[in-house]
Amino acid sequence: MWTERERKRMTAIHLWEEEHFAHEATDVERTFHKLYNHQLNQLDSKAKTRLYAVMDSALFHMHSLIQNSQSQVDASHRLLTDARLFHPEIEQIQDMKNLSVDQLVYIADQQIARQRMVSFAQGGLAGTGSFLLLGLDLPAVLAINLRTVQLIAMTYGYPVNYPSEMMIALKVFHMATLPKGLQERAWRELEQEVKQEQAHPYFYEGPEGIADANWLQGPMKQMIKGTVLMMLRKKMIQGIPILGIAIGAAVNYRFTRSVSEIAHKFYEKRFLNELREEYGNEL
Repeated sequence: MWTERERKRMTAIHLWEEEHFAHEATDVERTFHKLYNHQLNQLDSKAKTRLYAVMDSALFHMHSLIQNSQSQVDASHRLLTDARLFHPEIEQIQDMKNLSVDQLVYIADQQIARQRMVSFAQGGLAGTGSFLLLGLDLPAVLAINLRTVQLIAMTYGYPVNYPSEMMIALKVFHMATLPKGLQERAWRELEQEVKQEQAHPYFYEGPEGIADANWLQGPMKQMIKGTVLMMLRKKMIQGIPILGIAIGAAVNYRFTRSVSEIAHKFYEKRFLNELREEYGNEL
């Protein structure tokens, strides 16, 4: 049976959706959007298509590198070890679905807390103004947050090495990194896509494009942050660029906090919806 606790968790997600998606752009956001569109419109259609293709390729390769890295293998083992504290018979990622929603939320929160601290530290290092660290800042930010989405997916029992789950994780990452005013539409579309893909976990038949004009606003903001950090590298306090470190750490932490919150809510809701379908209950 779908328990009262699961009903309450779903109700809480619905309330979060109402609050989160009730967003009105600020004057700063509207100004940035106008400037961004003006600059993007300077490119011809072929240049835009090539740009989107390059970003898509970069994200796919980044996902593959993260998924096949030793750190990700270790993270999977830690997930299963944590899960066995609640359910000793868990052997693989799919078995995570045997845990209760509260147990999964607890484990996911632990994973998210680690990733936020990694993002905080990486932002602080970029804030030192080192040319090397600033050059690596954008790919590092994207990799950290993509890995965060992957870890949340695995926590809820979705193995991201399956083609369908890989694409869903990438699209959750895409949705979570869109400007806030555009996230609701992407959320609803992804929910519909997930329902269609449930019957084919090993195959993906939907659209594979990730990068688009709206999504590129996120990387553009990160590049602007890098420019600001470069300008602050000479603002020293006892030989240390304290202001740059603080801004870099705070911006990256806030970004990962936003991405992890949205991804967590999405996968939790997906898990609860599947439970409801399994038990044949309704809200």
